[in-house]
Amino acid sequence: MEKQVVDGLREAFQSGKSRPLQYRKQQLRALHRLITERQADIDQALKQDLNRNTYNNSLFELIGIENDIKLAESELADWAAPRPVKKNLNSALDDVYIKPEPLGVVLIIGTWNYPWAMILQPLVGAIAAGNAAVLKPSELSEHSARLMKELLPLYLDKGMYQVVTGGVPETQELLKQRFDHIFYTGSSTVGKLVMEAAAHHLTPVTLELGGKSPCYIDKNCDIAVACRRITWGKFVNCGQTCIAPDYILCEPSIQDRIVEEIQKTLQEFYQKDPKSSPDYCRIINTRHFDRVLALMNECTIALGGESDRSQCYIAPTVLRDVLPHFKIMQEEIFGPLLPIVTVNDLSEAINFINTREKPLALYVFSSDKRVIKRMLTETTSGGVTVNDVLMHYTVDTLPFGGVGKRTNKKSLKTNNNAKIMETVEWADIMGDTHLTS
Repeated sequence: MEKQVVDGLREAFQSGKSRPLQYRKQQLRALHRLITERQADIDQALKQDLNRNTYNNSLFELIGIENDIKLAESELADWAAPRPVKKNLNSALDDVYIKPEPLGVVLIIGTWNYPWAMILQPLVGAIAAGNAAVLKPSELSEHSARLMKELLPLYLDKGMYQVVTGGVPETQELLKQRFDHIFYTGSSTVGKLVMEAAAHHLTPVTLELGGKSPCYIDKNCDIAVACRRITWGKFVNCGQTCIAPDYILCEPSIQDRIVEEIQKTLQEFYQKDPKSSPDYCRIINTRHFDRVLALMNECTIALGGESDRSQCYIAPTVLRDVLPHFKIMQEEIFGPLLPIVTVNDLSEAINFINTREKPLALYVFSSDKRVIKRMLTETTSGGVTVNDVLMHYTVDTLPFGGVGKRTNKKSLKTNNNAKIMETVEWADIMGDTHLTS
């Protein structure tokens, strides 16, 4: 079946129907209608999958998709236009330019923590670039996957865009097919399998993976504000966010104050019983529930710790005096556990970060510009936000991703809206044909 799907999409693509920019804009507008007209259905699916409410669905998924669609539609003509390049003496009388062209048929494999954004945002790029696409939503967010398969052919050209549902066997069968690009969001373990499968056809791959994102709190900062922002970024979506603060680094003298401020904020956000709060999500399934709960075994609980397996509920939990060799520090948590690791000073914090895998995101809270400068110049990470968390992801002019095992790009956003970006382009789903004439 998977082969028939891919073969059918390739035939449709080769017909040239997606070459005109007007066709691409029509499909982008249709995708926009899908998320606006069927928002109630999407909300219901996300409630069943993650116990997430309507407000957070809009904030963390649908608004981002809508903004990407608007951006793609407004910039499409410029993106698709030939780009003249500098000539040399031999080509002085020639026209020399780069002509963007669609790659062909692309595969987008999504993840379950943000099951709409992590599929439809890459799809926006695929449509804008003129590609056909196979969407493979995660089987763990089963209600969203089922709804996506139902809705997409009602709005988009089903000859060019199709959803394949199922689990590991279906994904493995898809990966046996030849694609012109594969975009995968998820874990490093599965990312390796995707890249291995792609290698058989020399298919280019974009991997958006996770990691342990450190959060350094300097004693010279507004600790109350820092803890409020960290609490929001860590526990939204029950900690199941790839760029959530994974752990806190701080000096021992402020650990108690940090615990105290997080406790105040948790009560404000989720009241006395987060389990009954309409704003607190659930772990995706019992397998992940068991994995996250086991990470607490060696730890001292400062706040939270309660759980209910029947509801996949784990309370917002803060763990104090966590040691580097604990199991919780050996893998990405991806759940509502926030370890605090104490360090003696900034130099020790920087060394702690640098002796581990390069993080996808890094957060630093300080009112001392020298501390911020050292953290920025002496560490490497995919993205950095200073005196806030997650916010670099919201700036569509900044690239997004990791370094090391992940795509090489870096961005920075500070709390006063100053932005710095390395000039490394993200791997988009569009090919370039280099022409001289």
